[in-house]
Amino acid sequence: MKKKSVPAAAITIDTLIGGGIVRVAADATVADVAKAIADQNIGAVVVGDEERPTALVSERDVVRVVAGGRDPAAVLAREIASTSLVWCEADDTVEEAALRMTDREIRHLLVERDGALAGIVSIRDLLGVYATDADHAL
Repeated sequence: MKKKSVPAAAITIDTLIGGGIVRVAADATVADVAKAIADQNIGAVVVGDEERPTALVSERDVVRVVAGGRDPAAVLAREIASTSLVWCEADDTVEEAALRMTDREIRHLLVERDGALAGIVSIRDLLGVYATDADHAL
């Protein structure tokens, strides 16, 4: 018997944001970021401790430092951090978030609730929803 699935258009982002937000200090190095990403098994970390962050470093940013032959222990995270952050609301749907990520060609969205950071959603998180939806359709 097939399970009835909930379409991505009906699932809200707040159901995908679980654990805490991983942050590194404003003066952290790329090596610190890489350690946090590896230790927490995540794809991006917030730089700094502001309630509404202004910088994010992803695993791809770390790879670019290494591939460029730079020493991750000597490069500050804030030097390579993305500062043109894209946000969504916690009650936005997976479909809305997926469209925003596709339109902006990004892999991480910061999730806002009541004007503050509530979490980060990644393209992997969204893929999980769509994969489950596809599996139930089979």
